[in-house]
Amino acid sequence: MESEWSSEKTQREKNPMSELTRLDAESDADEIVGIIQSEGALILENVLSCEQVDQTLDEIMPYVDATKPGADDFGGRHTRRTGALIARSAICRELVMNATVRASAKQFLAPWSDRIQLHLSQVICIGPGQPAQQIHRDRWAWGTHLKGIEPQFNTIWALTDFTEENGATRVVPGSVDWPDNRKIQSEEICQAKMSKGSVLLYSGSVFHGGGENRSDHARLGLNLTYALGWLRQEENQYLSCPPEIAKTLEPELQELIGYTMGGYALGYYTPPLAPGEGPELTGPEYALGRKRDDGSQFGSEELLSNLQSEIASSSERRAGDGHFRTTRRMP
Repeated sequence: MESEWSSEKTQREKNPMSELTRLDAESDADEIVGIIQSEGALILENVLSCEQVDQTLDEIMPYVDATKPGADDFGGRHTRRTGALIARSAICRELVMNATVRASAKQFLAPWSDRIQLHLSQVICIGPGQPAQQIHRDRWAWGTHLKGIEPQFNTIWALTDFTEENGATRVVPGSVDWPDNRKIQSEEICQAKMSKGSVLLYSGSVFHGGGENRSDHARLGLNLTYALGWLRQEENQYLSCPPEIAKTLEPELQELIGYTMGGYALGYYTPPLAPGEGPELTGPEYALGRKRDDGSQFGSEELLSNLQSEIASSSERRAGDGHFRTTRRMP
């Protein structure tokens, strides 16, 4: 007998969605996460005012104008990608910390990690004449090794109108649980057409790609993405925003870009100082002058407690499912 889940999955593949769901900027995380879990993407409308969009452009365009186009077809030979936005732009730092988006990212990724981190900060400028990008999944940044989890939560902030003509992002709604080798049909694709100031929110598992720009003007989008706190980031934030810059940021943003422990024993370091001049084990906060030298340790007591609770809970679940067995060593 076909399960309810597989029946819904088959129905989505037979009857692809023609449009993305649209929500207003005041929508809450519960509603946002519920839609992204099932459909893979949605549009949050009119999040930024025209003045905020203009301020963003004022701060980032000198860097975008100086960026060379991509060197291969996937990146786009008429597309410019400009990063290090946390170090370069005050308003981009505000957008990364947007309360609704961050709450949604945390809730969406919570089943697989206690902490999230900024995965990428990048302006994507699709120029006239750029062909449509290959349809792909962003989770392929880690290959196809991650199974049974959602590793990331993504956003593209429209800094120009996103139209069919200028390359609005192409999305395949409902494709989050399709096989990686699924051949996407043209009728399964819709475009994230939206006004500037709106935001496309989407998972790392939904199939998507940049659209073809048939217009005379560039399409500008701000790609800010979040990932599980224990994964390697796509954009190396420690180099894009090194300690001398990171120490000027608010502590919450410092931690979001990675200057904190990703787990009880994940992310500590030893400052390369003279004997006795610093701790041997300490968190990244120490590099920003935030952590006192109170002895060598891995993570906090809270992180240790969380880990122990997770292990206990996992063992109980496995035992309940009949998967937790005691094995006997052969003599």
